Amino acid sequence: VAPKNLLMIGPTGVGKTEIARRIAQLIKAPFVKVEATKYTEIGYVGRDVESMVRELVEVAYQMVKQEKLQEVKERARRLAEERLLDYLVPSQLSFGMRAPQDLSKREEYREKLRKGELDERLVEVEVQEKFAPVIGIAGPPGLEELEEQIKNMLGSMGGVRKRRKLKVKEALQTFEAEEAEKLIDHEEVSREAIWRAENFGIIFIDEIDKIAVKTPGAGPGVSREGVQRDLLPIVEGTVVKTKYGPVRTDHILFIAAGAFHIAKPSDLMPELQGRFPIRVELHPLTKEDFVRILKEPKNALTKQYIELLRTEGLEIEFTDDALEEIASIAEEVNKRTENIGARRLHTVMEKLLEDLSFNAPELAGQRIIIDARFVRAKLKDIVANEELSRYIL
Repeated sequence: VAPKNLLMIGPTGVGKTEIARRIAQLIKAPFVKVEATKYTEIGYVGRDVESMVRELVEVAYQMVKQEKLQEVKERARRLAEERLLDYLVPSQLSFGMRAPQDLSKREEYREKLRKGELDERLVEVEVQEKFAPVIGIAGPPGLEELEEQIKNMLGSMGGVRKRRKLKVKEALQTFEAEEAEKLIDHEEVSREAIWRAENFGIIFIDEIDKIAVKTPGAGPGVSREGVQRDLLPIVEGTVVKTKYGPVRTDHILFIAAGAFHIAKPSDLMPELQGRFPIRVELHPLTKEDFVRILKEPKNALTKQYIELLRTEGLEIEFTDDALEEIASIAEEVNKRTENIGARRLHTVMEKLLEDLSFNAPELAGQRIIIDARFVRAKLKDIVANEELSRYIL
């Protein structure tokens, strides 16, 4: 079953990107967000649209690799412990066997190592030095694969072993990473990454409305109409070469999004419009939405500011009527000036708490309640003056 691509239409700051990102997190799918305006037509200087598929495969590879590393974590930890104990308790081998006293001392050190008693001790160990050259190849687009191959080749040539003095804790982490890398099958990771990208991958193309605007002049726009033409085969289904192998884009889900203030969805090329059959229109956020945004998420702005000021020893608490007032101000300023959605909350909160943030060291040990009266006192004059609110909020 081929996926039906989506076109999300809505003003900035209503959560178009966040919706797509949450969907990807829920189904554990590889997800990549790209800006349509960053690409140019194939053959011109700049990134071509095929690079978004390569980025998706890279994300899928890292995702699968982390899962595989988690699977071998315990085994890698045991092997790393053994390697580290060889440095901490050097022993003489006789006919391939360790002396009993060496074994008892080794077990004693193993216990200390697991309890963290040796963490700060320095030990000289031999570690793999990876030569990571910082090079960039200038040339036509599509050379990322060649650049990566050259880096890998130089990296493998520079993989010499070098003696370094490290803390026991750092040495254990280094050995664990080395052992885990040896235990996983990188070819299997590549195959799994390609399969996952092909079947579950989500590519979110933001600012699609910016490439829908017709360019004045006779010739086609290199970064507009040309990019739309290049997107057609990828969205429809084609094969893209990546460093992990060829990837078919037939079952990758494409979600395009844009505010469409100036352009309309009908300004896109007819062929491209037909490849995004599902249109989703998002409405501007209201006061009730802002209140929920300030209250419900795990990393809500209010919770972030509480934790931030707590580092200075200052305790603050937001009352419900304060959140209502902040939401009301954000909605009002959005209506009177440019509507930037939930991003308005950042500027309102920053202005509201800037004095507390600046004077936090002097207020350490105090507890301050932020209520509706506090909010009005801080923001009333700015909100009332349209010119001020335009520049400050």
